[in-house]
Amino acid sequence: MEKKSENAQQREQDREQLTELGASTTRSKNGTIYTLTIIGQIEGHQVLPENVKATKYEHVLPLIASVEESDEVDGLLLLLNTVGGDIEAGLAIAEMIAGMKKPTVSLVLGGGHSIGVPLAVCAKKSMIVPSAGMTIHPVRISGTLVGAPATYEYLRRIQDRIVEFVTANSKISKEVFLRYMMATGELASDVGTVIYGREAVDCGLIDRIGSLSDALGTLHRLIAREKRRSDGQTKAE
Repeated sequence: MEKKSENAQQREQDREQLTELGASTTRSKNGTIYTLTIIGQIEGHQVLPENVKATKYEHVLPLIASVEESDEVDGLLLLLNTVGGDIEAGLAIAEMIAGMKKPTVSLVLGGGHSIGVPLAVCAKKSMIVPSAGMTIHPVRISGTLVGAPATYEYLRRIQDRIVEFVTANSKISKEVFLRYMMATGELASDVGTVIYGREAVDCGLIDRIGSLSDALGTLHRLIAREKRRSDGQTKAE
């Protein structure tokens, strides 16, 4: 009776996660996978309007920490369909996932635009569906801006952080990434480039073209490899 109560409580927690956070925990013979979605606009220090689909970083950061620490979760699947958003919030989430020891796989669905690019490459393996797009552009700041040299230096340093993270966590070179970022003629009223599934792979930004089943299959293999490694270390000790 107590066991049944525990299972019912776990199912209720899973439903709450799916409803409130767009996240779910799936248990199978291949291991336990935590699925996290990054959708809409990434909300940072400023609260977005209620009619805007948003991913709140203050919800996501503790979730990632709990997944990494949990003995019950074997891997993380990151599903992306985002227009971008707050730079520091996006980078914070990306750095958290990049720093995980557990197997992680990202899948770009629809779009991984702007600060969604670092999020797309932060996992150990990254994938993109053929129809998905990724917008690469320089840093933008909304609102009043002080036109002083220090301001432009600040923006340049923020941009350098993004470039360094992306090139460190993917196979794209700094030169190619900057060429995409600074391209003219691609966007109607802006500087930058939109690339789609196959080109994102060909330039080295994303590891491979894949679907949901491909992403799950890769994550299963990473989990199995990690378990073999852990078992080997345990026997050696």
